[in-house]
Amino acid sequence: MLEVRELEAAYGKIRVLWGASFRVAAGETVAILGANGAGKTTILKAVAGLLPPLAGSITFRDQEIARLPPHQVARRGLALVPEGREIFPDMSVYENLLLGGRLQPSRRGVMDTLAWVYTIFPRLRERARQTAATLSGGEQQMLAIARALMSRPHLLLLDEPSTGLAPTAVETIFGVVKTLGAQGATTLLVEQNVHLALEIADRAYVLERGRIVLDGEARQLRDHPLVREAYLGLPVSRPPAGNSR
Repeated sequence: MLEVRELEAAYGKIRVLWGASFRVAAGETVAILGANGAGKTTILKAVAGLLPPLAGSITFRDQEIARLPPHQVARRGLALVPEGREIFPDMSVYENLLLGGRLQPSRRGVMDTLAWVYTIFPRLRERARQTAATLSGGEQQMLAIARALMSRPHLLLLDEPSTGLAPTAVETIFGVVKTLGAQGATTLLVEQNVHLALEIADRAYVLERGRIVLDGEARQLRDHPLVREAYLGLPVSRPPAGNSR
């Protein structure tokens, strides 16, 4: 569904991505992992059309989208949930969700999707008339994801969904992502919480200083020495030192 090849990107003269390549197949949950400043968010911005790449290609559903503006990327079926959520705080939950469905061709489609979203986030149904600013951090993250789902995207981009949330809210959000995967959704997840990301992802890529340094199935990466030591804080089994003579 998505294939990124040799992607390079910069902010002014500061180069952030150096030939990053990865793919996301239909129905997969793929995680991009790495420390703060590794370039994870920059990848999502480039894919979503918010940051024109310096070089490389981004193919989405067999069409090149690397230099399309964000609204055209969105119309092709890609939805981004940005870090920080960026909901409309003075509007109600219901109004935020309706805005998320603006690309749908019919009112009936919007209402059907709203009913589906409420089954995933029943708390949002309860809070439908509240202004978004009055929601808890976890509820605001639910709203941000739900608003993206209102467009019925072919690919959902999640940027650091655990940031600033209490542990119980993080578990809820990651549970939702897992549920969406079980329903056949395709998700590209950027996340610093490597442990949780590898629990729900099918495959993952490790990004360091703008370069992909490791990739593979999530269950295999959990046991990789680099991931265990640098990202999970777990001990790495090492062979005993040889006897010196």
